Amino acid sequence: MTLKEKLNLARILVVGDVMLDRYWYGAVDRISPEAPVPVVRICREEDRNGGAANVAYNLITLGVQVSLLSVVGDDEASHKLEALVKNAGITPHFVRDAQLKTTVKLRVIGHQQQLLRMDFENTPKTEVLETQTAIFTELLNHHDAVLFSDYGKGGLSHVSDMIACVHRANKPVLVDPKGGDYARYRGATVLTPNKTEMKQVIGPWRDESELQNKAHTLRHELGIDAILLTRSEEGMTLFDAEGQLSVTAQAREVFDVTGAGDTVIATLTALMAAGMSLREAVPLANRAGGLVVGKFGTATVSYLELFS
Repeated sequence: MTLKEKLNLARILVVGDVMLDRYWYGAVDRISPEAPVPVVRICREEDRNGGAANVAYNLITLGVQVSLLSVVGDDEASHKLEALVKNAGITPHFVRDAQLKTTVKLRVIGHQQQLLRMDFENTPKTEVLETQTAIFTELLNHHDAVLFSDYGKGGLSHVSDMIACVHRANKPVLVDPKGGDYARYRGATVLTPNKTEMKQVIGPWRDESELQNKAHTLRHELGIDAILLTRSEEGMTLFDAEGQLSVTAQAREVFDVTGAGDTVIATLTALMAAGMSLREAVPLANRAGGLVVGKFGTATVSYLELFS
Protein backbone atom coordinates (compact mmCIF):
# COMPACT_ATOMS: atom_id res chain seq x y z
CA MET A 1 0.00 0.00 0.00
CA THR A 2 1.35 3.45 -0.90
CA LEU A 3 1.81 6.24 1.64
CA LYS A 4 -1.01 8.17 -0.03
CA GLU A 5 -3.35 5.20 0.38
CA LYS A 6 -2.33 4.83 4.02
CA LEU A 7 -3.02 8.54 4.62
CA ASN A 8 -6.46 8.18 3.05
CA LEU A 9 -7.28 5.41 5.55
CA ALA A 10 -5.91 7.22 8.61
CA ARG A 11 -8.49 8.63 11.06
CA ILE A 12 -7.42 11.50 13.30
CA LEU A 13 -9.33 13.24 16.08
CA VAL A 14 -8.43 16.90 16.62
CA VAL A 15 -9.42 18.45 19.95
CA GLY A 16 -8.81 22.04 20.93
CA ASP A 17 -9.57 25.72 20.69
CA VAL A 18 -11.19 26.55 17.37
CA MET A 19 -11.51 30.09 16.09
CA LEU A 20 -12.77 31.97 13.09
CA ASP A 21 -10.00 33.80 11.24
CA ARG A 22 -11.71 36.77 9.62
CA TYR A 23 -9.89 38.96 7.10
CA TRP A 24 -11.05 42.38 5.93
CA TYR A 25 -9.10 43.60 2.89
CA GLY A 26 -9.07 47.22 1.87
CA ALA A 27 -7.33 50.17 0.28
CA VAL A 28 -5.46 52.79 2.27
CA ASP A 29 -5.57 56.17 0.56
CA ARG A 30 -5.42 58.66 3.43
CA ILE A 31 -4.82 59.32 7.11
CA SER A 32 -7.82 59.93 9.34
CA PRO A 33 -8.48 63.57 10.29
CA GLU A 34 -9.63 62.32 13.71
CA ALA A 35 -6.36 60.62 14.72
CA PRO A 36 -3.00 59.74 13.11
CA VAL A 37 -4.22 56.37 11.82
CA PRO A 38 -4.83 55.07 8.27
CA VAL A 39 -8.36 54.97 6.90
CA VAL A 40 -9.01 51.54 5.36
CA ARG A 41 -11.77 51.35 2.77
CA ILE A 42 -12.89 47.70 3.01
CA CYS A 43 -13.30 46.05 -0.40
CA ARG A 44 -13.45 42.34 0.43
CA GLU A 45 -14.10 40.03 3.39
CA GLU A 46 -12.90 36.45 3.88
CA ASP A 47 -13.43 33.86 6.63
CA ARG A 48 -11.02 30.97 7.24
CA ASN A 49 -10.65 28.05 9.64
CA GLY A 50 -8.52 29.13 12.59
CA GLY A 51 -6.87 27.52 15.61
CA ALA A 52 -7.67 23.82 15.95
CA ALA A 53 -9.93 24.13 12.89
CA ASN A 54 -6.90 25.14 10.83
CA VAL A 55 -5.01 22.12 12.18
CA ALA A 56 -7.90 19.91 11.07
CA TYR A 57 -7.93 21.61 7.65
CA ASN A 58 -4.19 20.91 7.28
CA LEU A 59 -4.89 17.24 7.93
CA ILE A 60 -7.70 17.13 5.38
CA THR A 61 -5.49 18.60 2.65
CA LEU A 62 -2.99 15.79 3.27
CA GLY A 63 -5.77 13.30 2.59
CA VAL A 64 -6.61 11.90 6.03
CA GLN A 65 -10.06 11.49 7.63
CA VAL A 66 -10.60 14.09 10.35
CA SER A 67 -13.03 14.70 13.20
CA LEU A 68 -12.92 17.99 15.14
CA LEU A 69 -14.09 18.29 18.75
CA SER A 70 -14.37 21.72 20.36
CA VAL A 71 -16.44 23.97 22.60
CA VAL A 72 -17.97 26.98 20.82
CA GLY A 73 -20.63 29.60 21.42
CA ASP A 74 -24.09 29.61 19.89
CA ASP A 75 -23.41 32.67 17.78
CA GLU A 76 -22.94 33.77 14.17
CA ALA A 77 -19.19 33.03 14.27
CA SER A 78 -19.67 29.43 15.45
CA HIS A 79 -22.24 28.63 12.76
CA LYS A 80 -20.04 30.22 10.09
CA LEU A 81 -17.09 28.18 11.35
CA GLU A 82 -19.11 24.96 11.41
CA ALA A 83 -20.09 25.55 7.77
CA LEU A 84 -16.45 26.13 6.80
CA VAL A 85 -15.40 22.96 8.62
CA LYS A 86 -18.08 20.84 6.94
CA ASN A 87 -17.30 22.28 3.51
CA ALA A 88 -13.66 21.30 4.00
CA GLY A 89 -14.67 17.66 4.58
CA ILE A 90 -14.03 17.69 8.35
CA THR A 91 -16.60 16.05 10.67
CA PRO A 92 -17.44 18.62 13.38
CA HIS A 93 -18.43 17.76 16.95
CA PHE A 94 -19.15 21.20 18.40
CA VAL A 95 -20.33 21.45 22.00
CA ARG A 96 -22.26 24.71 22.27
CA ASP A 97 -22.18 27.04 25.26
CA ALA A 98 -24.72 29.87 24.98
CA GLN A 99 -22.64 32.01 27.35
CA LEU A 100 -19.47 31.58 25.31
CA LYS A 101 -18.28 33.99 22.66
CA THR A 102 -16.71 31.95 19.84
CA THR A 103 -13.14 33.16 19.36
CA VAL A 104 -12.79 35.45 16.35
CA LYS A 105 -9.52 36.96 15.16
CA LEU A 106 -10.31 39.86 12.87
CA ARG A 107 -7.41 41.08 10.77
CA VAL A 108 -7.59 44.29 8.76
CA ILE A 109 -5.35 44.13 5.69
CA GLY A 110 -4.23 47.07 3.56
CA HIS A 111 -1.92 46.63 0.56
CA GLN A 112 -1.16 43.03 1.62
CA GLN A 113 0.02 44.16 5.07
CA GLN A 114 -1.74 43.48 8.36
CA LEU A 115 -2.66 46.85 9.87
CA LEU A 116 -4.69 45.69 12.88
CA ARG A 117 -5.90 42.56 14.64
CA MET A 118 -8.89 42.45 16.98
CA ASP A 119 -9.67 39.38 19.13
CA PHE A 120 -13.13 38.50 20.47
CA GLU A 121 -13.20 35.73 23.11
CA ASN A 122 -14.04 34.50 26.61
CA THR A 123 -13.78 31.19 28.54
CA PRO A 124 -16.16 28.18 28.45
CA LYS A 125 -17.94 26.87 31.57
CA THR A 126 -16.80 23.75 33.47
CA GLU A 127 -19.98 21.73 32.85
CA VAL A 128 -19.66 22.24 29.08
CA LEU A 129 -16.06 21.01 29.21
CA GLU A 130 -17.24 17.87 31.06
CA THR A 131 -19.66 17.21 28.19
CA GLN A 132 -16.76 17.58 25.75
CA THR A 133 -14.72 14.99 27.72
CA ALA A 134 -17.61 12.51 27.62
CA ILE A 135 -17.96 12.91 23.84
CA PHE A 136 -14.18 12.54 23.48
CA THR A 137 -14.29 9.15 25.21
CA GLU A 138 -16.87 7.94 22.69
CA LEU A 139 -14.98 9.27 19.66
CA LEU A 140 -11.58 7.90 20.70
CA ASN A 141 -12.39 4.31 19.74
CA HIS A 142 -13.04 5.34 16.13
CA HIS A 143 -9.73 7.11 15.52
CA ASP A 144 -6.10 6.06 15.06
CA ALA A 145 -4.43 9.11 16.64
CA VAL A 146 -5.36 12.22 18.63
CA LEU A 147 -4.04 15.74 18.17
CA PHE A 148 -4.60 18.37 20.87
CA SER A 149 -4.32 21.97 19.67
CA ASP A 150 -4.07 24.21 22.75
CA TYR A 151 -4.41 27.93 22.13
CA GLY A 152 -4.91 28.78 25.81
CA LYS A 153 -8.58 29.75 25.35
CA GLY A 154 -9.84 27.39 28.07
CA GLY A 155 -11.21 24.63 25.86
CA LEU A 156 -8.59 22.10 27.01
CA SER A 157 -8.90 22.51 30.78
CA HIS A 158 -9.54 18.74 31.03
CA VAL A 159 -6.72 17.74 28.68
CA SER A 160 -4.97 15.63 31.35
CA ASP A 161 -7.98 13.29 31.63
CA MET A 162 -8.25 13.00 27.85
CA ILE A 163 -4.54 12.25 27.39
CA ALA A 164 -4.81 9.52 30.04
CA CYS A 165 -7.66 7.95 28.00
CA VAL A 166 -5.54 7.96 24.82
CA HIS A 167 -2.58 6.54 26.73
CA ARG A 168 -4.69 3.63 27.98
CA ALA A 169 -5.91 3.03 24.43
CA ASN A 170 -2.26 2.82 23.31
CA LYS A 171 -2.71 5.37 20.51
CA PRO A 172 -0.37 8.22 19.58
CA VAL A 173 -1.27 11.59 21.08
CA LEU A 174 0.42 14.77 19.87
CA VAL A 175 0.07 18.14 21.57
CA ASP A 176 0.71 21.68 20.41
CA PRO A 177 1.15 23.13 23.94
CA LYS A 178 0.47 26.50 25.51
CA GLY A 179 1.38 28.13 28.84
CA GLY A 180 4.00 27.34 31.44
CA ASP A 181 2.47 24.17 32.94
CA TYR A 182 3.37 21.16 30.83
CA ALA A 183 2.46 18.74 33.63
CA ARG A 184 -1.06 18.78 32.20
CA TYR A 185 0.32 17.05 29.08
CA ARG A 186 1.89 14.19 31.03
CA GLY A 187 1.97 10.95 29.06
CA ALA A 188 1.70 12.52 25.61
CA THR A 189 3.61 10.94 22.72
CA VAL A 190 4.96 14.19 21.27
CA LEU A 191 4.90 17.86 22.29
CA THR A 192 5.66 20.53 19.65
CA PRO A 193 6.54 23.81 21.42
CA ASN A 194 8.21 26.75 19.69
CA LYS A 195 11.23 28.53 21.20
CA THR A 196 9.21 31.08 23.15
CA GLU A 197 6.90 28.42 24.60
CA MET A 198 9.83 26.18 25.52
CA LYS A 199 11.60 29.00 27.40
CA GLN A 200 8.47 29.58 29.48
CA VAL A 201 8.81 26.04 30.80
CA ILE A 202 12.54 25.26 31.03
CA GLY A 203 14.00 28.79 31.07
CA PRO A 204 16.64 30.16 28.69
CA TRP A 205 19.63 28.07 27.58
CA ARG A 206 23.23 29.17 26.98
CA ASP A 207 24.08 26.58 24.34
CA GLU A 208 22.88 23.42 22.60
CA SER A 209 24.22 21.19 25.36
CA GLU A 210 22.18 22.93 28.04
CA LEU A 211 19.08 22.88 25.83
CA GLN A 212 19.50 19.16 25.26
CA ASN A 213 19.88 18.45 28.99
CA LYS A 214 16.84 20.54 29.90
CA ALA A 215 14.68 19.07 27.14
CA HIS A 216 15.47 15.48 28.08
CA THR A 217 14.93 16.22 31.76
CA LEU A 218 11.48 17.61 30.96
CA ARG A 219 10.72 14.63 28.74
CA HIS A 220 11.61 12.14 31.48
CA GLU A 221 9.77 14.06 34.22
CA LEU A 222 6.54 14.08 32.23
CA GLY A 223 6.79 10.62 30.64
CA ILE A 224 6.72 12.10 27.14
CA ASP A 225 8.21 10.08 24.27
CA ALA A 226 9.52 13.08 22.36
CA ILE A 227 9.67 16.87 22.19
CA LEU A 228 9.87 18.53 18.78
CA LEU A 229 11.15 22.08 19.24
CA THR A 230 10.30 24.35 16.31
CA ARG A 231 12.94 27.07 15.94
CA SER A 232 11.82 29.37 13.10
CA GLU A 233 14.78 30.15 10.85
CA GLU A 234 16.89 27.56 12.74
CA GLY A 235 14.66 24.70 11.67
CA MET A 236 13.59 22.20 14.33
CA THR A 237 15.11 19.78 16.82
CA LEU A 238 13.68 16.47 18.01
CA PHE A 239 14.55 15.18 21.49
CA ASP A 240 13.65 11.51 21.94
CA ALA A 241 14.91 8.23 23.42
CA GLU A 242 17.57 8.01 20.69
CA GLY A 243 18.97 11.44 21.57
CA GLN A 244 18.67 14.45 19.33
CA LEU A 245 17.82 15.07 15.66
CA SER A 246 18.06 18.53 14.07
CA VAL A 247 16.82 19.58 10.65
CA THR A 248 17.60 22.96 9.13
CA ALA A 249 14.99 25.36 7.81
CA GLN A 250 14.65 25.42 4.04
CA ALA A 251 15.65 28.80 2.65
CA ARG A 252 12.63 30.60 1.18
CA GLU A 253 10.94 33.98 1.30
CA VAL A 254 8.85 34.23 4.46
CA PHE A 255 5.53 35.87 3.68
CA ASP A 256 3.50 35.01 6.80
CA VAL A 257 4.26 32.71 9.76
CA THR A 258 0.57 32.54 10.80
CA GLY A 259 -0.42 28.91 11.34
CA ALA A 260 2.98 27.41 10.53
CA GLY A 261 2.92 25.49 13.82
CA ASP A 262 -0.49 24.08 12.88
CA THR A 263 0.95 22.74 9.63
CA VAL A 264 3.95 21.16 11.35
CA ILE A 265 1.98 19.20 13.95
CA ALA A 266 -0.73 18.23 11.43
CA THR A 267 1.86 16.83 9.02
CA LEU A 268 3.64 14.99 11.82
CA THR A 269 0.40 13.43 13.11
CA ALA A 270 -0.81 12.44 9.64
CA LEU A 271 2.43 10.69 8.74
CA MET A 272 2.64 8.87 12.09
CA ALA A 273 -0.99 7.74 11.74
CA ALA A 274 -0.04 6.38 8.30
CA GLY A 275 2.69 4.26 9.90
CA MET A 276 5.77 6.44 9.43
CA SER A 277 8.24 6.68 12.32
CA LEU A 278 8.62 9.98 14.13
CA ARG A 279 12.20 10.43 12.91
CA GLU A 280 11.13 9.81 9.32
CA ALA A 281 8.24 12.27 9.66
CA VAL A 282 10.19 15.20 11.16
CA PRO A 283 12.01 16.31 7.96
CA LEU A 284 8.72 16.25 6.05
CA ALA A 285 6.96 18.27 8.78
CA ASN A 286 9.83 20.76 8.55
CA ARG A 287 9.36 20.98 4.78
CA ALA A 288 5.61 21.53 5.21
CA GLY A 289 6.21 24.36 7.69
CA GLY A 290 8.62 25.97 5.24
CA LEU A 291 6.08 25.80 2.43
CA VAL A 292 3.25 27.36 4.42
CA VAL A 293 5.21 30.45 5.54
CA GLY A 294 5.40 31.39 1.86
CA LYS A 295 1.61 31.80 1.82
CA PHE A 296 -0.56 34.56 3.24
CA GLY A 297 -2.51 34.00 6.46
CA THR A 298 -3.61 30.63 7.83
CA ALA A 299 -2.84 28.21 5.00
CA THR A 300 -2.28 24.52 4.27
CA VAL A 301 0.05 22.25 2.30
CA SER A 302 -1.29 19.51 0.02
CA TYR A 303 0.11 16.01 -0.41
CA LEU A 304 1.24 16.97 -3.93
CA GLU A 305 3.10 20.06 -2.67
CA LEU A 306 4.77 18.14 0.13
CA PHE A 307 6.08 15.35 -2.07
CA SER A 308 6.76 17.21 -5.32
